[in-house]
Amino acid sequence: MKKYKWLIILLNLTLLLAYFNWSVFKKEELLKDGQLVLLKLAPVDPRSLMQGDYMTLRYDISENIDTKKISKRGYCIVKLNKQGVAEKVRYQKEVTPLNSGEYLIQYNAPDSWNINIGAESYFFEEGQAEKFDKAAYGGVKIDKNGNSILIGLYNKNLKLIK
Repeated sequence: MKKYKWLIILLNLTLLLAYFNWSVFKKEELLKDGQLVLLKLAPVDPRSLMQGDYMTLRYDISENIDTKKISKRGYCIVKLNKQGVAEKVRYQKEVTPLNSGEYLIQYNAPDSWNINIGAESYFFEEGQAEKFDKAAYGGVKIDKNGNSILIGLYNKNLKLIK
């Protein structure tokens, strides 16, 4: 029995490491090949003393939505304007239909008043809050499946805040 116990532990550890490495690989692939989309930020500015400085992000495309009329999980369909800023077209449960020039961003609605699209918080170095107060857009990279990753915050001139 002892022999099998260590074999099972080793097998589980190997599977866990394989899954972790696969998820890192997929995120790196998304960073390299993903479509940059700028999401206009809705006003929010809480900060946490326990976690350091951060901004809670709320996106303009997820404002004023009746969550009772959409599914708990699905896709926000957006079109990009000339500057690369996303403009909401609709919310839908499935990947299709998707028209030309439209992009998918996965969302979930954990409760009846919030819709989470992409990263919902942005952590930054302590003492840098003033620089990020000027953020007007969240820059996310998305793939064809609607997966997204936040790559940074942008100012009103569409320049990455460093």
